[in-house]
Amino acid sequence: MRHLLLSRLLLRRGSSPSSHHHLPLLRALSSAPSPVSSDADLRKYAGYALLLLGCGAATYYSFPFPADALHKKAVPFKYAPLPEDLHAVSNWSATHEVHTRVLLQPDSLPALEDALATAHKERRKLRPLGSGLSPNGIGLSRAGMVSLGLMDKVLDVDVKKKTVTVQAGIRVAELVDALREHGLTLQNFASIREQQVGGFIQVGAHGTGARLPPVDEQVISMKLVTPAKGTIELSREKDPELFYLARCGLGGLGVVAEVTLQCVERHQLVEHTFVSNADEVKKNHKKWLSENKHIKYLWIPYTDTVVVVRCNPPSKWKTPKLTSKYGKDEALQHVRNLYRESLKKYRTETESNDPEIDTLSFTELRDKLLALDPLDKDHVVKVNKAEAEYWKKSEGYRMGWSDEILGFDCGGQQWVSENCFPTGTLAKPSTKDLDYIEKLLQLIEKEDIPAPAPIEQRWTAHSKSPMSPASSSEEDDVFSWVGIIMYLPTSDARQRKEITEEFFNYRSLAQTLWDDYSAYEHWAKIEVPKDKDELAELQARLRKRFPVDAYNKARMELDPNKVLSNAKIEKLFPALEPVK
Repeated sequence: MRHLLLSRLLLRRGSSPSSHHHLPLLRALSSAPSPVSSDADLRKYAGYALLLLGCGAATYYSFPFPADALHKKAVPFKYAPLPEDLHAVSNWSATHEVHTRVLLQPDSLPALEDALATAHKERRKLRPLGSGLSPNGIGLSRAGMVSLGLMDKVLDVDVKKKTVTVQAGIRVAELVDALREHGLTLQNFASIREQQVGGFIQVGAHGTGARLPPVDEQVISMKLVTPAKGTIELSREKDPELFYLARCGLGGLGVVAEVTLQCVERHQLVEHTFVSNADEVKKNHKKWLSENKHIKYLWIPYTDTVVVVRCNPPSKWKTPKLTSKYGKDEALQHVRNLYRESLKKYRTETESNDPEIDTLSFTELRDKLLALDPLDKDHVVKVNKAEAEYWKKSEGYRMGWSDEILGFDCGGQQWVSENCFPTGTLAKPSTKDLDYIEKLLQLIEKEDIPAPAPIEQRWTAHSKSPMSPASSSEEDDVFSWVGIIMYLPTSDARQRKEITEEFFNYRSLAQTLWDDYSAYEHWAKIEVPKDKDELAELQARLRKRFPVDAYNKARMELDPNKVLSNAKIEKLFPALEPVK
């Protein structure tokens, strides 16, 4: 599931004289529109967005940043200090937020090195932020953050070796665009393209394909800027132990400044989407997993519908018909009808006759439907069944470039939990992946969880990075990734709180299965419990799976003053003491 993009800069109060010089920060911290529950809300929040952009531009450089924070385009204003709670930085779904006065944006490697050296000397926090995409806010720190949004250049392309070297602040989408003219692309993608490359690799992001590893495996060398030891160049040849540890280092070992990635030739894919059921999936799973370059299942709770999406090079197909049996309007009609009926029940007849309903996409319609009564199980079941009907009428093929095909519109703001567990090899699959889903769906129904669709299931090969959830020394190991969600389709604070509480109940239910399957959460989605006993249990679980001592030892050597750390990292990996 995508957990969507970009961090948002929210201005609580105060302003300063307008300036047009401040767009770089906004480019790094701008937001997508939030899903809202009505047209009135949409207009209101559109107005808010314009206000925020203007205020954000006006206040950015009036921030009392340290001198080393200002990049070359900065204008040295001298304004009175602003309130400490002026700026709030949140992830896209607004599930995690921090207030901060320190958000640095170096525009060069020397500027980044100076910023970290100063922070190390003064023992100040400077957590790598990335694009602020992670659902659990792993990049956020109230004490201070650094974004590489201005370090976004392509430094070198070697067409013969099929490699590219980039500054780590470049977005995946921008990198793909730059590679296009060289006939190259990335091997695999996550659901979206708005990650900065540094964050993309650091948290163990992944696409799908049982023969394709998580994205950190595409890294063949990197420059890591550390607080204590400056810039370190790492590769398989130069300090391989630290290289593999740092490829999925959660931003705790250093700030990834430059990365060299292994690319592949730009290629087209044919995507085939069709609807199946649990019995048919069980019968064909081994074959489908082995034969398809990319494949994922979208399980729809409270139905027997499984949406199968598989992608392969055009040569694999015998001239498939690239048009769907049904048109877009026909595919959406059942969902539109349900929305109009639901508006009559929950709101007014007038709203149900709004012609704008016919202009909404499927994910927009789903968000609006769920916003009407997101925690009523019977209502959610109706929405899920409407989604099943939509997919049945959306079966078909489409062809395009891999970076266009391997994306997925997951809808609006949401809570998400995703775990990863081994499921044998392609030659000898364990079938644990399907067993897990079967038990999860049974638990959902038994406990009457208002679980929306889809539960997304993907696969990858192993990673050599020891901190990756798919880490393994066995070349043939295959891992399954399963994501559960609850949407936040409303701006109402009370309703969002209730959805959040229900989501954590849902997640807790799923967690009862994890130990039986050796399942561990994606680093960008792991939540730190507030309860001390639960936290101790989580820490013990992580020690069973990951080289926590080796990771902490590397942190002690490279960042003894915990400059790059935040509360989440410190709780996940305790026992790191600062130098006295």
